[in-house]
Amino acid sequence: MASHSHHTDEFAHTGEIPKAQTKVIWKTFFILVAITAVEFAFAFFMDPGTLRNAIFIGLTLFKAFYIVGEFMHLKHETKGLIWAVLVPTVLLVWLLVALLVEGTFYGESVFNYFK
Repeated sequence: MASHSHHTDEFAHTGEIPKAQTKVIWKTFFILVAITAVEFAFAFFMDPGTLRNAIFIGLTLFKAFYIVGEFMHLKHETKGLIWAVLVPTVLLVWLLVALLVEGTFYGESVFNYFK
């Protein structure tokens, strides 16, 4: 069996408890609450239409990117990793939109053909 040497200098415990980061937590909380409140205001007080939907989707995407950056610590990573996550996500959203548009066109053309 191999003998293992223990290096106590590498893992020295100072006995100090790290300072709580409650300021950062509360800041994140209030930013998310504010964005959510604005989303609800647009959802309930603005007439339904394309502009309301665009504003709502934009705010939702902003909130999603903020959550990914803050809670998944993506904003502290290198730019290469951020782009490696962001580009496939954007391409996937583009694919879904394209499939919905083409599917709607195909469905309408088939429906009109048998009419």
